[in-house]
Amino acid sequence: MKKITLLLSLFIIVASCGVKRTQSMLSDGDYDGAINRAVEGLRTNKNAKGKQNYVYLLEEAFAKAKERDLSAIAMMTKDANPAKLELIYNTYLQLNTRQERIRPLLPLQLIKEGRNAYFPFDNYSDQLINSKNDLSKYLYNNSKALLLTKDKLSIRRAYDDLAYLENLNPGYKDVHKLMDEALSKGTDYVSVFTKNETNMVIPARLQNDLLDFSTMGLNDKWTVYHSNKQKGIAYDYGLIVNFRQISISPEQVKEKEFIKEKQVKDGTKTLLDANGNAVKDSLGHPIKVDNFKTIRVNIYEFRQFKACQISAKVDYIDFKTNQLIDTFPISSEFVFENIYANYQGDKRASDDNYLTYFDKRAVPFPSNEQMVYDTGEDLKAKLKDIITRNRFRR
Repeated sequence: MKKITLLLSLFIIVASCGVKRTQSMLSDGDYDGAINRAVEGLRTNKNAKGKQNYVYLLEEAFAKAKERDLSAIAMMTKDANPAKLELIYNTYLQLNTRQERIRPLLPLQLIKEGRNAYFPFDNYSDQLINSKNDLSKYLYNNSKALLLTKDKLSIRRAYDDLAYLENLNPGYKDVHKLMDEALSKGTDYVSVFTKNETNMVIPARLQNDLLDFSTMGLNDKWTVYHSNKQKGIAYDYGLIVNFRQISISPEQVKEKEFIKEKQVKDGTKTLLDANGNAVKDSLGHPIKVDNFKTIRVNIYEFRQFKACQISAKVDYIDFKTNQLIDTFPISSEFVFENIYANYQGDKRASDDNYLTYFDKRAVPFPSNEQMVYDTGEDLKAKLKDIITRNRFRR
């Protein structure tokens, strides 16, 4: 019984909090918030006495929300500003949606007054169709006007408006065609190329790899990178990978000799006491212990080494003004290293992680061209990072 009473008290407290929150929303002018909470509270046991406050609040919130929206529409219609057409259409949508949210709950009784709550619903079909058509016409005409400008950001706004229009009114006139036009006119085309200011020949395959932007995934909706200029395209920007310095170290083989020693188990021996006598167990048998011996190995290590460093800069150029927009330094290094070793003695004395070097041999050093190319793999990753973090239009 106590448990039932506790649960009932809890329910009353929760319901009371819900009503107070709804009342607060209504007082603050958040009519739709109040409507949503009241509708939620009336989804179950709507005719219960404990739900009467929700019914009163819903009736009041609906009346005030409707009055506010219709007044706003009247004001915007009188203003005759085409930029308000979307808001007019959305307000009619809101009026209609609000009614449909409440409709499944009707009728709602006001028990003390002996009547049903009053919700004056209207048919907004004509207003919705007319406001949608007015908005569609405005979006269409305004987008066409923006497409006649040379400002790419305005053209991109036209694209967004046309996409919205297609969603709002599918199949409206030649919207698809205009979207394609906007996409083409609003796209920034970037010409990408390299310059070599070093005294070395840059491998052709490195240049090709650096400029293969198709593998970088950098093209986006409004930016396209071309490493080969295409006819009929007016390029907006240039991206120059300027090689400043290439340093390649001499081929080096460094030798090192060192000795390793280790204690290893070598059978067993009889345990002796301080006097040299055998120590025996309780049965009189001599006690055996592990016998250890020291093993030794002479290791002759050979380390092949060659390194390449590339320093470059990435220039962003505005072709319209022929001005440098920004410059980003970039550098990369590639190290070739091969370690192998010979030994004399017992190789078990060496560290376990060193044993693999005994199975290796000297290998040919990579050519300078290969070193430059291998360095470029890291350079390409850094170039992609620069472009990703520094778009031409911010």
